[in-house]
Amino acid sequence: GLLSVIQKLKGSPEQELRIVLLGLDNAGKTTLLKRLASEEVSTITPTQGFNIKSVHSHGLKLNVWDIGGQRSIRPYWKKYLGSTDLLIYVIDSADQKRFEETGQELAELTEDESLTGVPLLVFANKQDLVTAAPAAEIAEGLSLHTYRDREWQIQACSALSGEGVQVEMRACGLCRAGRGPKGLRSHPSSLQDGMNWISSQIMNRKK
Repeated sequence: GLLSVIQKLKGSPEQELRIVLLGLDNAGKTTLLKRLASEEVSTITPTQGFNIKSVHSHGLKLNVWDIGGQRSIRPYWKKYLGSTDLLIYVIDSADQKRFEETGQELAELTEDESLTGVPLLVFANKQDLVTAAPAAEIAEGLSLHTYRDREWQIQACSALSGEGVQVEMRACGLCRAGRGPKGLRSHPSSLQDGMNWISSQIMNRKK
C-alpha cells in the first residue's frame, strides 16, 4: 500500500518522474494541471505547444507535461512519450460529438510502444455541466475494460470548480486493468488521494 511506497522512498534522493497530460483541445488539460499544482485558474489560454509544471508528493517530483490538443499538434504527441511513467488523458464529458474522435486518439496512444504498460488515468472533465456524460458511460465508450496490459482509472471531475480534481485516483493499487468497476471513480476525493494513486502506480513500475 501507500505506506510501503513511502517507506521505500525515505532515505532516498527525491525521484523525478515524468507524467504526460494529453487530450483534445478544449478538454481542460491546462486548467486541470493548474489545479494539481494549486495555482489560480481564473485565466487560462489554449496551449499552443506545451507547459511543464512540477508537483511534489511523497518524496517524488512529478514533472507534468501538458501538451496542446489541437489537431495540428497531435501528430507530435508521440515525440513526448519517451520515458513516461504515467499518462493522464483528459476528456470533455459534455462534448459528446467528439467522443469518437477522442477515443481514437487515446487508442492510438495506448498502442504506442513508448507507453507499453504505462498506467493510465482518464479525467472525465466538465462534470459541472448538465450535458456531461457520466464517467461510467465514457469508460464503456472508450472500452477501458479491454485494457489488460496496464493499470487504469477514470475519474469524474470539474477542473474549473476543483471538484474531483482535488482529485481522485484513490490509492488504487488494487484497481487492476479490466477488473470491473473498481477502475471507475465517479465521486470527488482529495488531491492527496490523487497523489497517492499516482505515486503507487509509478513505484509499482519502478520495482
